[in-house]
Amino acid sequence: MELRPGGTVLVGEPFWRVDPPDQETVEDCSATSRDDYADLPGLVGLFGRHGWDVIEMVLADEDSRDRYVAAQWAPTRTWLDAHPGDELAGAMRAELDEAPLRYVRHLRPHLGWGVFALRRR
Repeated sequence: MELRPGGTVLVGEPFWRVDPPDQETVEDCSATSRDDYADLPGLVGLFGRHGWDVIEMVLADEDSRDRYVAAQWAPTRTWLDAHPGDELAGAMRAELDEAPLRYVRHLRPHLGWGVFALRRR
């Protein structure tokens, strides 16, 4: 990647808000191990160790993350209503059955999301 001198890179990255208590939580947060994500101080430190200054960050709060995630459930339901016999209907139904509980049980309390503006040192 080429970046003009003084240019800014935007990186969107998840981070642990709190340590996941078990492997089920890790996997429900789309990770295979606790080490797949850093906590927020660890993530900011990682950028620095790789030669980047964090010059701005925007972190999703719970309300905005709720709106982002939950907004995916209605279109899934609409699709299921319109395509009950589709070969993907079973998988889509399973996802809609599990996603809201997975989100409130594991993702919402444990996983954060931020966009970080970085500039090379």
